Amino acid sequence: MDTAKRYFIEIAYNGTAYHGWQIQKNAHSVQEVLNKAMSTVCREEVETLGCGRTDTGVHARQLFAHFDLKGQTDMMDPRFLLSLNSLLPYDISAKTIIEVKPDAHARFDATNRSYEYHIHFKKDPFKHNLSWLLRDIPDVHLMNKTAEIIKGYTDFSCFSKSNTQTFTNNCKISRAEWIKTDDGMIFYISADRFLRNMVRAIVGTLMKVGKREIEPEEIRAIIESKNRSNAGESVPACGLHLTEVSYPYLSKSHPLTYISTNGKN
Repeated sequence: MDTAKRYFIEIAYNGTAYHGWQIQKNAHSVQEVLNKAMSTVCREEVETLGCGRTDTGVHARQLFAHFDLKGQTDMMDPRFLLSLNSLLPYDISAKTIIEVKPDAHARFDATNRSYEYHIHFKKDPFKHNLSWLLRDIPDVHLMNKTAEIIKGYTDFSCFSKSNTQTFTNNCKISRAEWIKTDDGMIFYISADRFLRNMVRAIVGTLMKVGKREIEPEEIRAIIESKNRSNAGESVPACGLHLTEVSYPYLSKSHPLTYISTNGKN
């Protein structure tokens, strides 16, 4: 009997047409579409496990998933990705694939995740469903001042979706800042982990500061209350992009260069 091998696959997708990454009953998900295509190409049942979940309408430029394969399919053959992508719809792309150690885990081994939230101020058909169109320009300086305060905390219960099955609401945020663009602004945020709806809730709260509805220092009371109703509303999903997921055994410069435990690739 063949011994199963474990692989990581890196994908990207436009999430507009999907109810998020994770398989759900009576809902169209990225994971469901990927599993079906993988099973067809590999000629055996393939079940992927992702590095996390994205909500309905959220996009991913880089998402990793792992899966086990028992058969003889040559996953390193470039033709495999060509075959897989020919079966995937236009809004999902399989980018790279690599064999990893048997206990490698796409979700639990990830050490850092990064998101971007995109906002634009002028109607642009090429940004439809990829960025949030705002009429009024918020105060970026005040929003960045508030973002710095947020980085000093670890318990983000106030930004978490209610009734989620998590052991802790603690996260370590390493980056949180707004940067202006020619016709809008982008919020960059990185952390070791994120809670469900966390980024969209943070952006919604920062928008209240940017619109001068609350002062930057008021964010302290909001976070310390641990109450979701005290934070701002979640902003639309269309502007949110998962951009990077990091692992200790994947090269930073070459995301799918595997670094084995004995130091040899």
